[in-house]
Amino acid sequence: MLVLSRQRDEVIMIGDDIEVTVVDIRGDKVRLGISAPKAVSVHRKEVYDAIKKENRNAAQVKPEDLPTDLGTKLASPLPAAPAPAATQVPASPSTGPASSAAQKSARNISGPAYGNGNNNNNP
Repeated sequence: MLVLSRQRDEVIMIGDDIEVTVVDIRGDKVRLGISAPKAVSVHRKEVYDAIKKENRNAAQVKPEDLPTDLGTKLASPLPAAPAPAATQVPASPSTGPASSAAQKSARNISGPAYGNGNNNNNP
């Protein structure tokens, strides 16, 4: 085990893309900030052990141990969502159809549902 001494706001690098920052030190507790790629899962040890235990338990379940109606519930298709209602906006001689507010708004709904489409959570 490598043991390092760090003070508040100092950083430890793990590889090229994982940073561990000492955020705060209060008595016998140290707060760490960890910046890592999304593909790297970061958990406290007790949470990691609980996840591993649950995964082992789930892997030991046999199909015949599952409720009989579970398969039919999972296999049944979800009800179809209703189609959005089309909105007709008459063309105005002074502005024309391309500049109507409704049509501009309709063009803006094709982007990502949340945020700007950037899935990088690093600030």
